Amino acid sequence: MGQANHDQVPILMVPFPAQSHLNQLLQFSCLISSYCGISVHFIASAIHNRQTKSRINGLNPQDIAKINFHDLPIPPFVSPPPNPNSSNKFPAQLQPCWDASMNLRKPFSEYLHEISEKCKRVIVVHDIMMASVVEDVASIHNAESYAFNVFSAFYLASFATEAKGKPYPIPQHPKERINIPSFEDCLTDEFSSFEALQYKPRRHRSGNIHNTCRLLEGPYLDILASEDIVKKRKSWAIGPIFPAKLLSSQRQSNKYLAWLDKHGPKSVMYVAFGTTVSLSDEQIKELALGLEQSKVKFIWSLRDADKGDVFDAAEVRRPQLPQGFEERVEGVGMVVRDWAPQPEILAHPSIGGFLMPCGWSSCIESISMGVPIAAWPMLGDQPRTAVLITDILKIGFVVREWAKRKEIVKASRIENVVRILMASEEGDQMRKRAEEFAATVRMANQPGGVSRLELDSFIAHITRPNNIVVSKI
Repeated sequence: MGQANHDQVPILMVPFPAQSHLNQLLQFSCLISSYCGISVHFIASAIHNRQTKSRINGLNPQDIAKINFHDLPIPPFVSPPPNPNSSNKFPAQLQPCWDASMNLRKPFSEYLHEISEKCKRVIVVHDIMMASVVEDVASIHNAESYAFNVFSAFYLASFATEAKGKPYPIPQHPKERINIPSFEDCLTDEFSSFEALQYKPRRHRSGNIHNTCRLLEGPYLDILASEDIVKKRKSWAIGPIFPAKLLSSQRQSNKYLAWLDKHGPKSVMYVAFGTTVSLSDEQIKELALGLEQSKVKFIWSLRDADKGDVFDAAEVRRPQLPQGFEERVEGVGMVVRDWAPQPEILAHPSIGGFLMPCGWSSCIESISMGVPIAAWPMLGDQPRTAVLITDILKIGFVVREWAKRKEIVKASRIENVVRILMASEEGDQMRKRAEEFAATVRMANQPGGVSRLELDSFIAHITRPNNIVVSKI
């Protein structure tokens, strides 16, 4: 297929403006652009495009340069005051992301109409949580939309099945009793209302893209592909998408990787809670003491949750550690206060475990690097994804059980799980299993692998001859 043909089929990427969502669609954008030369346009507000480019996680700058970033105008952000003691709910800081999304439909529609007049076909790939923003695709004869699913297939299948009033089957473990957390306290009323807005536009979608691998989540992708859930829409599992390592010259200049270079293979625990939750001061103290008492080496990314505008430094909370903590753990532990290069950290040979909430973006990075997980689910899809990690794939241990989500996790519990994962025969077996999954998904993304074949199929589909029409269900 020639370059000229590709140029007539631009892809408009429309991310939800939260960091893990921005990451995944940017990685997909780079993959598409470098893989087949299709023109890719990353569509967001100016502030979120700036945020995306300032937090390039392991991507080659040369790949970023191929992406066309288009800024859509939206009203200024108004970030609510931080609430550091709201660990079990979607934080108030996410409200501006929802507000920004609600204001994007009109400017996106105007841009879509403009570009559709110049091309034989326009492909819109949107975050699953941005269906309402791209709703006007249905009114343009040469435009098609495809949802990019940023959650695990296990979680999406459970959500879709229960929405139809059916019990959720677990095909991989039909005889084993596995407790699936209810959605109670996982989704706030505000989020549920926002999610409901994305339901109606789904009927106009031409297909679904999953950032996972059939060798990893095949049974759950099959559930999603069943006719009663997705009708006749096409579906592609093209992941896990993981960024390439930075150039060696850039890697050597990073102080965090230089610190990791001083430690032995698989000896360091990476700790990070993402960008959507803020731990309470009391929980930070217990976590610090648990890490210290475990005697395990660690690197801890300790930051407050993002605000709507991450460049607004006003009233940024600096989480407090126990007095003298950093001095006591010097040489054994490192606390990272600014933006951490997570993929590069996980890829470092000294990393042997990852303590995190089980957001899918971090999970697939950890799986791709063969790093087992200490699961501490906090909200949203995380409680169910933690079940996938610990009970189904068996590449992680639970730090905090969801049934005890309203309790502070004590230092003794944290110490115990960290020691098991990092310094026990059981942990070594878990690490070996994680490394086997890493080899599997990496092969899947090589030419001829199952994920690469699905990506080939998606590219062939969107660049097909003009006389083949896709119905918008």
